[in-house]
Amino acid sequence: MLVAAPSTTHSATPISIPSSNTTTAKKSTSIQSPFWFGGAASCLATFVSHPFDLTKVRLQTLRLLSPSRMFKTMWTISRTEGINALYSGLSASLLRQGTYSTIRFGLYDQFKWSVAGDQKPTVRQLIFCSTMAGALGGAFGNPSDVVNVRMQNDGQLPPNQRRNYKNVLDGMVRICREEGPRVLLRGIGSSTHRAILITVSQMSSYDMFKQAFIDRLHFNDDLMTHFASSLMAGLVATTVCSPLDVVKTRIMSAHLHDNRHPIKIMAHMIRSEGVGSLFRGWMPAFVRLGPHTIVTFIVLEQLKEWHKNYKLAQQQIDE
Repeated sequence: MLVAAPSTTHSATPISIPSSNTTTAKKSTSIQSPFWFGGAASCLATFVSHPFDLTKVRLQTLRLLSPSRMFKTMWTISRTEGINALYSGLSASLLRQGTYSTIRFGLYDQFKWSVAGDQKPTVRQLIFCSTMAGALGGAFGNPSDVVNVRMQNDGQLPPNQRRNYKNVLDGMVRICREEGPRVLLRGIGSSTHRAILITVSQMSSYDMFKQAFIDRLHFNDDLMTHFASSLMAGLVATTVCSPLDVVKTRIMSAHLHDNRHPIKIMAHMIRSEGVGSLFRGWMPAFVRLGPHTIVTFIVLEQLKEWHKNYKLAQQQIDE
């Protein structure tokens, strides 16, 4: 009879087939989860996190430090622009998650499968896999990210400067027609670097926190462990990615293309606005990324558990 062995990461779930002697080594085979699970989980999480993401973009594009708190800013947006304004750019955000997150989650699992197989991946292997997956995901998700940032920032611009995109497809068509297709690649350097950082800090740290909770603190591989691991991963990812995230937002929302290197933009921000400008919007970024990370990984773990059980049932029927 087939018995499912506990999974220590959110990669493909190992399935162990015990021999007649239970004390001897076990022969393992693996069931690999579908490529699109990560993108589907991220799209679902977007409905929870989008208002916080919009608030983060608004705060990051301010040129002066503002004492306004995140929830005060959200209240101001809903009062002056309407409650629907908190979901401005939702179509672009969903398309971005459908490309960016599907690729980075899917490739991360594929790469881990390739380099580690049934074995527990090392820290170096996790970092390598997440780096490669993040780079490719960030590049493919950049066009929808440009439209997403513009739609989220539109409400605080003067009426004569607003772009008023109807949806993500309208935004892409208008950008290509009015500014040229190359504008969809604006900020791709910062976007790709941020995608690498967030994939490494989010996915690798989730795996490492989860492994530590199970091995060292003797947690069970259950919902509470998934919640704690994803919360810690969100905290790490927000802090690591904040400077590049601010620069990326500034570049993508600009009406004129800034040809300066992101490092030069950071240096200019530090000189003119202070070091704190690199972490502007950190709290809404964490409040956004925390729930997004938690929902994404919990849904992803549940999808993988369902898929594993389904495959086991199919194997039992076939036997």
